[in-house]
Amino acid sequence: MELRHLRYFLAVAEELHFGRAAILSQMAQPPLSQLINQLETELGAQLFARTRRKVELTAAGQVLQQEAQQLLQHLEQAIRKTQQANRGEVGRLAIAFVSSAMYSLLPDYLKQYREQYPQVEIVLHELSTQEQIQGLLDNRLDIGFMRPPIAHDMLRSRSVLKEPLVAALPLTHRLASQQSLSIQTMQKELFILFPRVMATHLYDQIISLCHQGDFSPTVVQQAAQMQTILSLVAAEIGVAIVPASLQNLQRRGVCFIPFQDSTPQAEVCVVWKQDQMTPTVKTFLQGML
Repeated sequence: MELRHLRYFLAVAEELHFGRAAILSQMAQPPLSQLINQLETELGAQLFARTRRKVELTAAGQVLQQEAQQLLQHLEQAIRKTQQANRGEVGRLAIAFVSSAMYSLLPDYLKQYREQYPQVEIVLHELSTQEQIQGLLDNRLDIGFMRPPIAHDMLRSRSVLKEPLVAALPLTHRLASQQSLSIQTMQKELFILFPRVMATHLYDQIISLCHQGDFSPTVVQQAAQMQTILSLVAAEIGVAIVPASLQNLQRRGVCFIPFQDSTPQAEVCVVWKQDQMTPTVKTFLQGML
């Protein structure tokens, strides 16, 4: 039995007339009748009760009509889903990000992507750069948003955000009312900073900016997450230097002040594994790059 036999059978079952069914099937009536006879012989059941005046479905024919309709619907659905998967319209994406990416470019793009590809399941993970790199290499992640440098032959990256550094101060700080700051005015401050292993390049940029002001920062507290750093600033434990996009967090008790000096550009890259360029990864990157 072939699928075409079922389609021809359903045409006759729908029309209950071999002539009209043959026209709809774009074939002559005799070959259509012969195919139905072959189907009945193969099934060992009469599907139609035929007289000169009318054609009716038998009980066996009614069962086959119902089952064949469901079978073809499932087949069409399978074909449609297969084609959608090939176009990257269905599937699953595991996406990781450093916290500042979620306060800048990522929310708007995720919203846009979800609207365009609602059948793609997105699973989000907030991870450090090193954790993301390992996750990509282990095929646990599909895409990462992380800080450079990304030095691995199996990974590909593209810069998607560059932004200046700003000072994060408690609202009660003596400099909180300033419109802008010279980095030199922060020489005697106590700093809150993340461990260098969490984001080596950004850490070095912050230290470089302090050196630009002729001092090395006195680090009173370390914290792995930017949200925690800002919470400690609000608690007046110290001050911090952070990427400008952290202003979007709007943490109560903290003010953000730009520097008068030229600052290094904090950068975020989108990263993917070269040999894991699935259709869903392609559609995600095409909209961003």
